[in-house]
Amino acid sequence: MESGLKNQMVSNMGSTKYGCSHYRRKCKIIAPCCNEIFYCRHCHNDAKNSIEVDPLDRHDIPRLELERVICSLCNTEQDVQQTCTNCGVCFGKYYCSKCNIFDDDVSKNQYHCDKCGICRTGGRDNFFHCDKCECCYSNLLKDSHICIERAMHHNCPICFEYLFDTPRDTTVLPCGHTIHLDCVKEMEQHFQYSCPVCSKSYCDMTRVWERLDQEIASTPMPQMYRNKMVWILCNDCGETSEVNFHILAHKCVNCNSYNTRQTRRTHTLCTSGLSEIVR
Repeated sequence: MESGLKNQMVSNMGSTKYGCSHYRRKCKIIAPCCNEIFYCRHCHNDAKNSIEVDPLDRHDIPRLELERVICSLCNTEQDVQQTCTNCGVCFGKYYCSKCNIFDDDVSKNQYHCDKCGICRTGGRDNFFHCDKCECCYSNLLKDSHICIERAMHHNCPICFEYLFDTPRDTTVLPCGHTIHLDCVKEMEQHFQYSCPVCSKSYCDMTRVWERLDQEIASTPMPQMYRNKMVWILCNDCGETSEVNFHILAHKCVNCNSYNTRQTRRTHTLCTSGLSEIVR
């Protein structure tokens, strides 16, 4: 009778809500760093790195050192394993003993990458590991992405969250730099279309440049500025050139991009500035 009741309880767990926003699982972890109980390492890290926590006490969980879990069904504390030693419930249909990950949502197509040293989602057959970038990328990028050494082993340039093991979707920009996908979308809401690391345009800006051509043509500069020349550096092609000064933008003569920056003053302006200092 007792065995039958346990089996019924185990089966009923499949129809109830469990786990957290990061993983569907039937166990909690005991953090080896602070001996506190959480559903997963992300829950721990979010709690222990929040703005309310003293900066000296903030820390991430050493996930590979995890040794103990607690069954969500019978509250039995035990060593890390896929099934409960007491009630027999499966903590997660996907289980990785190397990463100590449990997850019942197998629609993520989880797999463990030995070279990354962590579990990834999306299906092993859909990704390849780039040895130079030291990360798994979509097969669509295999012959086209620009390799940057340890490209994923840094913080997102927008939100500063570490990218290598982030649970959020990431994307690789044409320049090779990586960033959270939702951070890119937020940039676009503020009309920012260049990489925050190297400033190269990450999408086709042809129509924008054409509109700038029209605006510059319809906005002539005053006579005293019409012959003024400035040196610019193009963020897109990397070439420097000397062009006519305009208050709106400066166009690269090599690739026709307006994604440029002024690099130095003209000799006349430098001399004028020096005279003012001497006086």
